Amino acid sequence: MTFSSSSAARRESLVLPSVRRAQGSMALPGSKSISNRVLLLAALAGGETTLYGVLESDDTRVMLEALRTLGVGVAPGDVADSWKIAGGLPWPNRRAELFLGNAGTAFRPLTAALAMLGGDYTLSGIPRMHERPIGDLVRALRALGAKIQDLGTPGYPPLRLSGSPAWRLEEPVRVSGKVSSQFLTALLLAGPLATRAARQPLRIEVEGDLISKPYIEMTLNLMRRFGVVVGRDGWQRFEVPADARYVSPGEFRIEGDASSASYFLALGAIGGGPMVIEGVGRDSIQGDVAFAETLEAMGASITREPYRLVASGVKVAEGERLRAFDADFNLIPDAAMTAAVLALFADGPCRLRNIGSWRVKETDRILAMETELRRLGAGVESGDDWLTVTPPELAGGWRDAAAIATYDDHRMAMCFSLAAFGPAAVTILDPDCVAKTFPRYFEVYAELVA
Repeated sequence: MTFSSSSAARRESLVLPSVRRAQGSMALPGSKSISNRVLLLAALAGGETTLYGVLESDDTRVMLEALRTLGVGVAPGDVADSWKIAGGLPWPNRRAELFLGNAGTAFRPLTAALAMLGGDYTLSGIPRMHERPIGDLVRALRALGAKIQDLGTPGYPPLRLSGSPAWRLEEPVRVSGKVSSQFLTALLLAGPLATRAARQPLRIEVEGDLISKPYIEMTLNLMRRFGVVVGRDGWQRFEVPADARYVSPGEFRIEGDASSASYFLALGAIGGGPMVIEGVGRDSIQGDVAFAETLEAMGASITREPYRLVASGVKVAEGERLRAFDADFNLIPDAAMTAAVLALFADGPCRLRNIGSWRVKETDRILAMETELRRLGAGVESGDDWLTVTPPELAGGWRDAAAIATYDDHRMAMCFSLAAFGPAAVTILDPDCVAKTFPRYFEVYAELVA
């Protein structure tokens, strides 16, 4: 299928014609969340690590560039999407200015790691990054003895880190779990640096209910692969042992991105299928594989293999409908965006609950989703942490020639490609924002729809 677009280096728009069917197979790019975690772990671990399947995207590029700036040995591997990281401490450069774009998976863990290593660093990003909260992490790091200065609005980037920490590990450090799980992930990943220096364990207590628990499970799993086993009591208390040291596993293969898999699973669910997704499956360590259960509840058929998923479903272009849902998406907030767009093709109103973390992502995703779904003719209501979507057929009908704003948010662009299964073409504005995690998304999409 051929799409029309503007000719600028970064396209202003991309017209997706109305489509009726989706089937085929595709190989997922590497997981963003795993890629940036293991890049940091490899840089901290003693010995050289070869990483295979590293995602090529804006977020991983800023992490790689940051590690180079800090003096870490970073070189392309012998095969595509592989990197060799010469890890070990201390990192050579103790003074640096780091620009980290809008990559939360780079900004939060690097803030914790550099605060614990000591040195003089400035961390900044694009304007939206400076609107994404980091105060809960900064307060926890200061409680441990780190020296961090707000360079803008207190509680938000940019930040300046200076000097060596005056360690205070006698009491547990407390961190909020209700805004972003990345704050806890950052403390856990950097924890062995504190225990190495202070020669005592680091205990972390989570305040409030911890959101996005599967991302913490992923963090703990990856730390184990690099030689550090964290003790925990449920989801409220964690302990990094005093003798924790990262050690290279030699080689590490990154699985496909489960969040990106949600779009192709959805294509199979509404385009008939079968849609074969390679690179992630029932053995995945990523929480977003649970999105398959959401699709099954909506009427799709999902086959699970160790590192492959196959989705088949209804044919919405022929009048068939998915089953409406009312579900809690706290554990899979990224994949929940895909469910919100699938609600356009349901047989009744759909409700997404416990999605408050959307407010502090690449954009305010609740507001963005509400605005753009209405452009298509859906009825939408929202609150602080919920969204209700009434399909266009039940809310006055589909609107023709909708132009979908993406807010420089890769997931807005990708999930709204599914709206092309409606009766009219859909225009995606700033489609190249998908470079953050999946630069070839629309090329792959075009190969699978008809």
